[in-house]
Amino acid sequence: MATIDILLPGMAWGTTVGTPAFCTVALVESDGTRILVDTAHVGRRVMLEEALAARGLTPADIDLILMTHAHWDHAQNFDIFPGTPMLLHAKERAYAQQPHRNDWATPQWTGAALETHTIQEVAEGDELAKGVSVIELPGHSPGSIGLLVNTDDGVSGLTGDALHFARIALSGRNPLVFWNETEASESIAKMVSAADVLYPGHDRPFRLVDGAIEYTIPFQLTLTNLSSQTEGLEFSQPPPAEPWIMPGIYEQKLDR
Repeated sequence: MATIDILLPGMAWGTTVGTPAFCTVALVESDGTRILVDTAHVGRRVMLEEALAARGLTPADIDLILMTHAHWDHAQNFDIFPGTPMLLHAKERAYAQQPHRNDWATPQWTGAALETHTIQEVAEGDELAKGVSVIELPGHSPGSIGLLVNTDDGVSGLTGDALHFARIALSGRNPLVFWNETEASESIAKMVSAADVLYPGHDRPFRLVDGAIEYTIPFQLTLTNLSSQTEGLEFSQPPPAEPWIMPGIYEQKLDR
């Protein structure tokens, strides 16, 4: 059976002065093939290298990088894997060359940066290793993809931001839509029905048990340079779950 190891956990938290955007970075292994799912942003670069080293690995030991999508918080750090092919959906690759002016998650330089690396295009059903296959999850971005992995726990689904947080599996609505809201909702339903355990883009892995979220690992986060006594530090409830839809979303056309 294939295995999934979380190298860097996804976090579902924010601030009033910017977005930390800590995505899940996972290592999938099957029959000697090591697949790294997303590479995070440069603020986590050192921690990614340390996570590999803690497992006795170097970047050269990674056989494939699967980019769930090309947003800045998921698709940096690929340059520390110079000999490792990057797997990307054709639509995501094309869009990265001409992102919409309002798409703050895909800076205009994204396509140029990605094309410095060796890219292999993948699509629905492509088997990357025994028991590890690609699933298309468009909507959040045009070419979002994930993985379905046969493990001892059943079918596990690595979702990228097709499913940011566990609560999205219940609401059925993506909180950030840069491409197509209908497709985004369909992709959530598709992944929830396909997997027994879900690994969201910015949350802990979980199951749905009788319509309730059951996390498989505990939450753990240490804040540095802050304490409960820090003047001005406040905690608030999550904002309303109304999705943010990119202005101008329906102007978009993808030339491939």
